[in-house]
Amino acid sequence: MSDEPLRRIVDEEMRRSVPAAVSALAAQLAARAQGKAAAVLFYGSNLRDARLDGVLDFYILLDHVGAWPGSRLAALANQMLPPNVGYFEGEVAGQTLRAKYALLSASQFRRGMSHHSLDTTLWARFSQPCCLAWVRSEPDRAAAVDSVREAVMTAARWAAALGPERGDALAYWRALFASTYGAELRVEKGGRGHDLVARDADRYAQLLPEAWHAAGIEFDRTDDALLTPRMTPSSREKAKRRWAVRVRLGKPLNILRLIKAAFTFDGAMDYVVWKVERHSGVRPEVTDWQRRHPLLAAPGLYWRLRKLKVLG
Repeated sequence: MSDEPLRRIVDEEMRRSVPAAVSALAAQLAARAQGKAAAVLFYGSNLRDARLDGVLDFYILLDHVGAWPGSRLAALANQMLPPNVGYFEGEVAGQTLRAKYALLSASQFRRGMSHHSLDTTLWARFSQPCCLAWVRSEPDRAAAVDSVREAVMTAARWAAALGPERGDALAYWRALFASTYGAELRVEKGGRGHDLVARDADRYAQLLPEAWHAAGIEFDRTDDALLTPRMTPSSREKAKRRWAVRVRLGKPLNILRLIKAAFTFDGAMDYVVWKVERHSGVRPEVTDWQRRHPLLAAPGLYWRLRKLKVLG
């Protein structure tokens, strides 16, 4: 393993322990790819809070997108506009656990971390805390760590351009996440990025200078931990023009993914049933036909829920 500080930090973070039930559920997901899954990454609020209720969030990295069971249309859609998403319920030690997962190939994952990527969603997501809940081999672990390291460097590069001319490390991260949330179709409140940074303030304060070192960004640091990246006004303006392109593309890409999900969401009906039961206590029965054809089944399910007075 490289002795570079940033890679060591990322590697240690991705090796953090998770509840055995989370690892078991990740292994069940990986098994669906019949040996073609390289890694399963765990992230989100359940990672932070170490809780098993609700829905666990995973990214599944595959050797190729066609390795996942499903239609050729779904695989083609994932090739063109990754990731495909799905919902899964698994039994672990007599307990039903639920997961939302995203699918893409390891090579798509790596490309999505690049500073040159026009899509901000992947590197922005994985500059935040994540870990490996399941991995096939040590080379697959090393590849995942390298990709996440690249995500952190990409985030740090944009933070230098979009953040203040001088500030503490957290100010740069807050500016970055405000910009990435603004470039995406989000339902969260406007201060979400500030909340993310506040929850892991020590992590983000440690990461930024190491990521700038790794990315070759020179900066000055004062005794009171204020940072100033050495960027000329012209290079900062050039970066902001490049960022504006990503802002213009961000929401259309998100909308296209939502449209795609309407046709490719694996386990959509089971996810709807769980949400209805969780919020109303009513569990509608779903047939195999409805699972195979969720769009055709949606109107009938809607009217059944109306009759049960679950919907107004």
